[in-house]
Amino acid sequence: MSQNTVLYLAKEALGTVILVGGPVLGASLIVGLLVSIFQSMTQIQEQTLSFIPKVIAVVAILLILGPWMLSVITAFTTNLLNQLASFGNL
Repeated sequence: MSQNTVLYLAKEALGTVILVGGPVLGASLIVGLLVSIFQSMTQIQEQTLSFIPKVIAVVAILLILGPWMLSVITAFTTNLLNQLASFGNL
């Protein structure tokens, strides 16, 4: 396996991880920031207050974008398995 092949696989894997994980992490970040602002404005310092809204946001994103995420992961895996034979040949 050449260096270019390894770099290509790493680039594709990293792109897929960012593409699939980005919306979930982004939603969690935004909800956490909003809850933090709310807590600082109201001076409520309950640490468990941010947990439930984050869980709800992550579950909502997974329900909405779940089929798209699955198709992205399936396309990456199919592409990887289709090219598997060519990776062994030099």
